[in-house]
Amino acid sequence: MSVHLSTVPDITRPGVGLVLVSTWRVGTPERQRATVDAITRAWRSREWPDVGLLSYSVCTGNDGDTLRHYSQWRDREAYDAFTRAFRDERNAEIDAAVPGIERLGLRSYELYRSGTRAEAEPRVPGCVVLVEVEFEGPDTERQKGWVDAVFDALGTDPGTPPGGISAHFHLSTDGTHVLNYAEWESEQAHIAALDAPGNGVGSATEQWQRVRSYPGVKGGSVTRYTPAISLSGG
Repeated sequence: MSVHLSTVPDITRPGVGLVLVSTWRVGTPERQRATVDAITRAWRSREWPDVGLLSYSVCTGNDGDTLRHYSQWRDREAYDAFTRAFRDERNAEIDAAVPGIERLGLRSYELYRSGTRAEAEPRVPGCVVLVEVEFEGPDTERQKGWVDAVFDALGTDPGTPPGGISAHFHLSTDGTHVLNYAEWESEQAHIAALDAPGNGVGSATEQWQRVRSYPGVKGGSVTRYTPAISLSGG
């Protein structure tokens, strides 16, 4: 099977049972570009691995240092089969092209809820914002409760900022994290939303206050990325 190249993944595509997210640190914008080029070559020079991998996407961190990897799988067994048969040769080629890549771990997720703005014309995201929330210990119901509270806040917000395209909330399979993969028109649109009056994205409503003071939230982070490549079976 050949390899299809695009820019962003279809987050809500059917058949996805597992999402894996990881970070590579490469050091400079030049090495970011070189690593994306090496990944593209390593994957497009080979047939797509027909083991249950549905897509593999990479975004470049707007910090000029990192790459974020987002891959969609049929299930855990598909990832294990890929690791046994296909991962090492691809990574070896990438490492030969860009020595010294630092791989910072891998977390497993399942997509829980998605929301997309209704638009007359579809918009192409120029920025991916990853909002990561950590909880005090594993609790799947608490993960879901927090996400449901966010959707309640979004649905009752009288002043949703422009520039947002979609939000896709993932629950870590260990019960400790939530990841919102949010698509925006541009980095500047997200910066403007954060700089607007109030406490970040979201108006000063009772529903947003519930999100911000939700019991058991340990911490979180917000990072911005530029979509680079999205690969899938052709």
